[in-house]
Amino acid sequence: MDILVLVGRILFVPLFLSSAVGHLTQSKGMAGYAAAKGVPLPQASVLGSGAFMLVGALSVLLGVWPDLGALLLALFLIPTAVFMHPFWKETDAGARQSEMIQFNKDLALGGAALMLLGLFSIAGDDIGLLWTGPLF
Repeated sequence: MDILVLVGRILFVPLFLSSAVGHLTQSKGMAGYAAAKGVPLPQASVLGSGAFMLVGALSVLLGVWPDLGALLLALFLIPTAVFMHPFWKETDAGARQSEMIQFNKDLALGGAALMLLGLFSIAGDDIGLLWTGPLF
C-alpha cells in the first residue's frame, strides 16, 4: 500500500507545481485576473497562493510533513473555488458553465487534500516512503 500512496502523491501534485510556477513567474498577468475577480491585494494574493501551492505540493510529493502540505493545498483550493469561480454570479450560460466546472474542480481537489491530511494524520508513521512523519 505504501507504493499506492506514493503513486497517488505523484499523480496529485503536477497540477499544483505547474500552477505555482505560473503564479510565481507570471504574477502581474495573474494579478490582473485576480483584481478583475475582486480579490483584495491581488499581487500579494497571487504570490502567496503560488507559495502555498509550491510548498504544499513539494511537501506532499516528497513526504516531508505531508499533512502540512495537504493542509496548505486545501487552504488554497477551497477559498479559490469560492472567490475566483463564483459561477452563481455569471449571467452568460457559457461563462456560468465554465466557472462551475472550475469551482467543482477546486472543491473536489480541496476535498482530496483534506482526505490526504486525514490519511497522513491518522496513519502517521505507518505510511512508508515518507521522509518525515506527519507534523500534526
